[in-house]
Amino acid sequence: MYKMQCSQVYNQVSLEMRLAGATPHQLIAMLFEAAHNALLRAKIYFEKGIVAKRGEMISKAINIIDNGLRASLDHEKGKEIAADLDRLYEYVSRLLLQANTHSDVTKLLEADKLISEIAAVWDEILPMIQED
Repeated sequence: MYKMQCSQVYNQVSLEMRLAGATPHQLIAMLFEAAHNALLRAKIYFEKGIVAKRGEMISKAINIIDNGLRASLDHEKGKEIAADLDRLYEYVSRLLLQANTHSDVTKLLEADKLISEIAAVWDEILPMIQED
């Protein structure tokens, strides 16, 4: 138990340090990473039949998508791209709700694939931003 508490404290401090020194681009990348990790854990809980933990991880991912990724969209600067991403994030959240309510792992996998693809594109943007 003591080892687990130390590990959790270390992880919390590590996360806080990463957040403190992160650029806005890196913060969004961390949101993608956190959503993906929650979905990977949800998949494990799907496989093990642990419904409560599965729901917890899916809820965490939805929260990250809705209150992190969607909330960070700048609709004034982003115009059509921000609107398209908003609709895509809404779709992913809906997929996750359906995955949880209908115990449908394929919807979870589809949502994770979409988040991973958007994250990959986001990572490719960084070199272009740094050149400007």
